Amino acid sequence: MNLYQLKVFYYTLKYGSVSKAANHLFITQPAVTKQLQRFQKHYNIQFLNKAGKMLVPTDAGKELYSLAEKLFEIENEVEEIIKDYQQLKTGQINILTSESFGAYYLPFIIAQFNKKYPHIRLSVNILTVDEVIENTLHLNCDLGFVSFIKRNPRLVAKEILNDIIVCIVPPNHPFSHKKYILPEELENKPIIMAEKYSTTRTIVDNFFTKHHYLINNTLELSNNEAIKRAVENGMGISLISLNVVHEEVKHGTLKAILIKDNSLIRKFYMIYHKNKYFSPALNLFINTVNQWTSNYCNSLHHIIDEIKS
Repeated sequence: MNLYQLKVFYYTLKYGSVSKAANHLFITQPAVTKQLQRFQKHYNIQFLNKAGKMLVPTDAGKELYSLAEKLFEIENEVEEIIKDYQQLKTGQINILTSESFGAYYLPFIIAQFNKKYPHIRLSVNILTVDEVIENTLHLNCDLGFVSFIKRNPRLVAKEILNDIIVCIVPPNHPFSHKKYILPEELENKPIIMAEKYSTTRTIVDNFFTKHHYLINNTLELSNNEAIKRAVENGMGISLISLNVVHEEVKHGTLKAILIKDNSLIRKFYMIYHKNKYFSPALNLFINTVNQWTSNYCNSLHHIIDEIKS
C-alpha cells in the first residue's frame, strides 16, 4: 500500500475538502486530486463520491477512513515520543550494579540526576559482579558498576572512584581513641570478615598475606549492614570501606580508624559494551556520575580529617 496516498485520502476526508488537505500536507490542490485518483485506480475501488462541492465517503471509504485514523494517530504518537527523547523530556536508563556501589554510592548519584531530569526513568538492579559483567557484555543494560573487572575486548571499563578501607570499632574499644593504627596492631584481633570472594574480603586477605599476619576470623557475614551491626554490638572489629560507615561514624555509633597501609584501597568501575549506543539521556547520566564521583573524591580528604579530629 502507498501510505502517502492513504494519508492524502485520510486528510481529505478529515478536513472535508481538497484545499484544506493540500494546506495541511503542504502540496497543491491538483496534487491532492491526482493522488486520490491514483489511489482509487490502483485498487479499482471508489472510496469517495462528490456531492456538489462535498466529498462523501463510500461504504468502503468509511471503513478505510476508520482504520487510517488509527494508523495516523499512532504515527503522531511516535513522532511525539521521538520529539520527547530529542528534547530530553523522557527516556529510560537501565543500570546494573554490585551491592556496595548500589547501596552506598549510586543513590546519591540518582538523587542528583533526578533533580535535573525528573522525566528520565532509571531502572536499577543489584547483582553479583560476575552477573553485572555478563549482562553488560550481552547488552542487557546501559551501564554497569562493579568493584573489579575482568578484561574483555567487548567491555569498556572506566575507573570512577577510589575509597579507602578503614578499621571500624565500637566507641568503647581500646582502638577508639586512635587516629591511626599500624598493620601489626590488627594481628590476632577478633575480626568480622566479609564473605569469601567479595572484593573487600579479597583486599583484606591480600593485606594480611602481604604482612604475614594471622587472621582471627571470629565471624563471616554476607553484607555490610550485618557487619556494622555486629561491630556495634562488640562482636569484633572489621575492615570496611569508609563511605559504607560514614553515617555511623557521623552519629557516633562506630569509630573509624585509618590504617597506615596504601594497599587498602577499593576501586569502582563504570562498564559498558564497546558498541553501546549513547543516547542523549545516557550521556547526561554519565556526566552526572563523573561529576558526583569527582566531588566525592575531593571530599574524601575532608572525611579523613573528620576522623582524625
